[in-house]
Parts: sequence; structure tokens; C-alpha cells
Amino acid sequence: MFSIRRSLRRKPGYARLMEKPFWETKSLTEMTTAEWESLCDGCGRCCVVLLEDDVTGRLYETDVGCKLFDARHRRCTDYENRSARVPDCVRLSPDNAASLNWLPETCAYRRLAHDEGLPDWHPLLTGSKRAMLDAGVAVRGVYREQDVHPDDLWDHVTAPRAKARQKGIAKARGKKKREGAK
Repeated sequence: MFSIRRSLRRKPGYARLMEKPFWETKSLTEMTTAEWESLCDGCGRCCVVLLEDDVTGRLYETDVGCKLFDARHRRCTDYENRSARVPDCVRLSPDNAASLNWLPETCAYRRLAHDEGLPDWHPLLTGSKRAMLDAGVAVRGVYREQDVHPDDLWDHVTAPRAKARQKGIAKARGKKKREGAK
């Protein structure tokens, strides 16, 4: 048995298997661009229109995606130019990840910024997006923003977000008075 362990240690890549993954050893600011981008699980929940109750400040998720959101692949169709094309698109960064309380609680950026680990289903842990889909985290059946009249957005609420956004953080698109809300 000793010879088996010894031979495993000599195999290329064995040391990498024993090392902790980058998200457990680096802060968000220390990550490379590739590492940072790999944290995105592809759920698409940061790309749906959020509504805010003017009275309570509570946020609500809708089944309406941003005009640049590709619902089939749950990705932005113009990621590099998204801020220019959608002025209220918030650029996530290591500097603001901890303060963006409108991000889903399952978001790796938010979780790591608050010293929480990745969820069990995260693609970096499982090696595929299937577990994320099976966990029901990914958005499905999303309408295109250009196909929904702004006055009808409250009819598309799917769930409240767990925590209200703090004051001073970027405004949620579709902010509207509560009258007539579901």
C-alpha cells in the first residue's frame, strides 16, 4: 500500500488535487479575471428585472429579463458593452460585491464577499451546470423586457428577494409605486 501512495505523489497534477481551490485561498480582489468570471454560476438571476416596493423597500424578482439577456443560455448577449447599452446595469466588482444586497443569496460573488462558501450545486464544485439546474436556482421561462409593458411588470413578480437593498445602492429597474401590486 505504501508503494501506491508513493506512486500517486509522483503523478503530475497530484499536488493540485490536494491544494485548496482558489476561492478558498484568495480574496475577491486577488483573483485573476478568469477566476473572477468562473465564479458566475450562470443562473441568470442577476439579469432579471427587479421591482422595489416604495413603501417597504422590499425587492421582488420578476420573470422578465434585461433586454440583453439570452434566456436560453442565461447570459448577456453583449457582456462587454452592457453598461453602455443598459445604463442601469450594475457592474459587479470585488469592491461592490459585499454591498449589493439585491444579488441573490445563492450568488457566489455575494457569498464569498461575506465569507460564505459556494453552494453545494455550484459548477466549480460539481463540474457542470446540471446540479444548479436541478437545484432550481436558474431562471426559466423568462420574458424579454422589450415584450412586456412597464405598467405590467408587477404582474410578472415571481418571488421576493430575501433581503432588501441598502440605501445608496443603484436603483432597481422598474421601480414603481406599490398601488396595484400583487
